[in-house]
Amino acid sequence: MLGATGYTGRELVGLLARHPRVELAFATSQGEAGASLRAVHRAAPELTLRRAEDAPLGEVDVVFSCLPHGESARWAEAALQAGARVIDLSHDLRVVGEQTPAWAREAVYGLPELHRERIAGARLVANPGCYPTAALLALAPLLRRGLVAGPVIIDAASGVTGAGRAPRRELLFAELAEDFRAYAVGNVHRHLAELRDQVRRLADQPAPELVFTPHLLPVKRGILETIYVPLREPLPEPRQLWLEDYAAEPCVRVLPHAPALADVVGTSQVALGVTAAAGVSAPLLIVLAALDNLLKGAAGQAVQNLNLLFGWPETEGLPL
Repeated sequence: MLGATGYTGRELVGLLARHPRVELAFATSQGEAGASLRAVHRAAPELTLRRAEDAPLGEVDVVFSCLPHGESARWAEAALQAGARVIDLSHDLRVVGEQTPAWAREAVYGLPELHRERIAGARLVANPGCYPTAALLALAPLLRRGLVAGPVIIDAASGVTGAGRAPRRELLFAELAEDFRAYAVGNVHRHLAELRDQVRRLADQPAPELVFTPHLLPVKRGILETIYVPLREPLPEPRQLWLEDYAAEPCVRVLPHAPALADVVGTSQVALGVTAAAGVSAPLLIVLAALDNLLKGAAGQAVQNLNLLFGWPETEGLPL
């Protein structure tokens, strides 16, 4: 495992340490090399953290990369060349475009509810971002049926672990407590690239425009998104599409009420709620989505993808 000491890495260490079919062979940290992995997570095996340069990539079946955005791709390539499968949790490989190198074009976007069959046969999985996971599962039933009429507005709020573990003044407790603020305002957040890419793939016709504004919550973990979707036609029973599409999905729950962080924190579930907006001149749905950004939004989804890669029960080792 590459990058074991960030918030996502530590969460993944805990999941893998308890997984009945997994043996954690190595873990890396550039800043804490030489320390014990058990100091990162009490459930971890007694391994000494290494630098990435010293990782035995060719001696394992699969490599997880929790390295920073912009750094992870080169290590994913090295692991593939060494013969391992790769699950990359960074932003680096989520969108395949004209500038994507040949080796990375085989990357499968690792959202099981959308790409389960392709994930099962993949060598390289690009684990989705936390915000896009919630938004895409919220929007997929409408996009597949061509029901979205206009720009989709996504207001999303995340706990502070979504900003990473590196020390930053604006993330100090005294700066966060009793506050709530937007960031990346102006529709410029990096997650928009993968959101737009996947929305284009899902849409039954030209993809709707997206307006995405993230916010920082003064809590440790959890994401809540409120999504406003103009419709081409009214839906008499709005929840029915989601109930149909996700009836067999082990990590998606469609609730009869608006989801809250308390419904999902500590689990690998996405909770969805759907209601029609009253008092508007054209049909508008409000879709709400909640998930734990470190589990279904990152490490839990990576383990879900691991299980698919090796044909194991999909939720094995996951807190549900």
